[in-house]
Amino acid sequence: MRSAFDKLISWTGLALAAVLLVAGGLLTWANTFIGSQVHDQFALQDIVMPEGDAIASLPKADADALKQYAGSPLDSGPEAKAFADHYILAHMNASTQELGGEVMSYSEVSGKARALGAALAENPNPTQAEQDEAAAWAGLKQTMLDGNTLRGLLLYGYAFATIGTIAGIAAVAAFVGAAALLVLFGLGLWHAKRVEKTAPVGARAAATA
Repeated sequence: MRSAFDKLISWTGLALAAVLLVAGGLLTWANTFIGSQVHDQFALQDIVMPEGDAIASLPKADADALKQYAGSPLDSGPEAKAFADHYILAHMNASTQELGGEVMSYSEVSGKARALGAALAENPNPTQAEQDEAAAWAGLKQTMLDGNTLRGLLLYGYAFATIGTIAGIAAVAAFVGAAALLVLFGLGLWHAKRVEKTAPVGARAAATA
């Protein structure tokens, strides 16, 4: 009875090991495919990570986050996130502070630009200062739109790259689990044979009857 139970558990473990091997193979493929796609799509954009004065002019926290990638082609998820969050966003924040006196979101800038545009349209004799202010906010609105669009695309790429990394980690875990189950499968069969050999003669006869 014990021998049969050991064999059942062992063969179940072997089936699970086969499932993990298949899962590991698929996860490895996902990791490779996503990694190559992210690299190729970023490489097509021909973006070079900022260096020198371009970094020095940024706030210290942003500059520190970019230094490790300075001058390298942007072709990976971590570089895309750093460029989006510490270069593009830093410049957008600086632009809104320069014009509005504080860090503003796109919706806030857009609302201000629309309000000034509407006021300008209703004013038959706007001053040059009013026209310049409306034009400045309209330009900032477009800058924020372009910046947020590029940030979104880069962060989407970063998200896919992260998924690929997770798939790679999961693949390693699947292969390790499969290897452990294969070892246990062998030990289970070995133990089942040992139990059969050490079982009393009467018990073996009853088992085979």
